[in-house]
Amino acid sequence: MLEIPDGQLHYEVRGDGPLIALIAAPMDASSFQPLAELLAPNYTVLTTDPRGINRSRLNDPSRDSTPELRAEDLSRLLTHLGRGPAVVLGSSGGAVTALAHAQAYPNQVHTVIAHEPPFYSLLEDREERMAGAEDIIATFKAGDIGGAWFKFLVNANIQLSEEEMASMAPAEPDPQHNADQHYSFVHMLRGTVAWEPDLQKLRSGTPKIVVGIGESSIGQLCDRVSRALARELNTSPAMFPGGHLGFLEKPEAFAVRLRDLLQV
Repeated sequence: MLEIPDGQLHYEVRGDGPLIALIAAPMDASSFQPLAELLAPNYTVLTTDPRGINRSRLNDPSRDSTPELRAEDLSRLLTHLGRGPAVVLGSSGGAVTALAHAQAYPNQVHTVIAHEPPFYSLLEDREERMAGAEDIIATFKAGDIGGAWFKFLVNANIQLSEEEMASMAPAEPDPQHNADQHYSFVHMLRGTVAWEPDLQKLRSGTPKIVVGIGESSIGQLCDRVSRALARELNTSPAMFPGGHLGFLEKPEAFAVRLRDLLQV
């Protein structure tokens, strides 16, 4: 645990070598465990629970999580480990964290892989997407958890089976699942999707920014966002195995692709 001014951050370290941080949001450190173990023979691998999720407890659990606050948390973790400059792979909300960190603390990282960031500010239909996000949050607050997940997936243009949908809102979820789900919808979603990048800073070349997209994500919302960001940064997206959760779906192939990009 790392003490921070408004709480504690849970983090895990594996392996030895150059430092790579694997950052998600709202998923916790366990989501990266398979990939982290594959990378550990060649890297020092940092994983963490984002603020307000699972073991990273806040003194005020009602405080919203923003990309800027999560970037500050990441900066504190990297300073604590003292092994930088690092590679940061951020996925989903963690990709937004990684980009916000690159803007604020460019000297702490030499390469950022932003895998499918879900922010809307670069989209032509951003107002419609934001309205959709507000409706999702309102639906969740009204107690319709299944309906909130359904609207979330429709907004993201992600199709799941009935079995997968049922797993999103289990009949008897454990208390930590409930708490994390509540924090994600009520205190994290809005700040993440509403984030606006400083494109001038991200174009500076320090750190290097790689925009990642899952091969199975074509046409989904995060695919659109990622391609819009790549265009703004005058680069081509890097394709990864799997979809939005490719690092969980196909960790071995994902690790190979990541190593190729990093040439390690």
